[in-house]
Amino acid sequence: MTVPGTFYSGTGKRLCDAVASAVLLVVTAPVMGACALAIRVESGGPVIFDQQRAGQDGVPFTLHKFRSMEVGTHERSGGYPTPAMVTKVGAIMRRTSLDELPQLWNILRGDMSFVGPRPALLDQVARYNSEQRQRLATRPGLTGLAQIRFRNSAPWSVRIESDIEYVRNQSLRTDVSILLRTLPAVLFGGGQLVGQTVAQVDDLGQAGQ
Repeated sequence: MTVPGTFYSGTGKRLCDAVASAVLLVVTAPVMGACALAIRVESGGPVIFDQQRAGQDGVPFTLHKFRSMEVGTHERSGGYPTPAMVTKVGAIMRRTSLDELPQLWNILRGDMSFVGPRPALLDQVARYNSEQRQRLATRPGLTGLAQIRFRNSAPWSVRIESDIEYVRNQSLRTDVSILLRTLPAVLFGGGQLVGQTVAQVDDLGQAGQ
């Protein structure tokens, strides 16, 4: 699958991403500094949580987030943390999406875009069918169509359908609309759930299908 062959989907979008991320890294530096300090004061340990994710065409890259859970939680929870595993500072950052701010570096480097399908875990991508792999045809995003519709309250297959819809119809107008609709979703925290089980969200097939 190829994305729409427009100036924006090629050169224009990447140029906007690079300029905007550079500006926002400067503007949000005090906020990120405060987040980093709050994490260290509350729970010590590393401030940044790094994880391998699938980028455009499935190429792996390292995604950066502020750590919002106790150290070692991801390994113990299998990627599905309980509310007790989230720190007090982490709960605030997750509800307001402040934990995602370090991904501005990912956008500046070209790993991600401001708008696109959220970067998936590598083991999930290994279980995509041929249609679901279409969501990998563009750079993953900080926010996207699935995020403003469901955030993380829908099964993976449902979110992937929205991601594919975005890939097929991306444009400057669509991206601006998604960015504007992201703000209330972040402010009111709708659809941001913690404590979900594998059975509730992971309805993908087996690897190799």
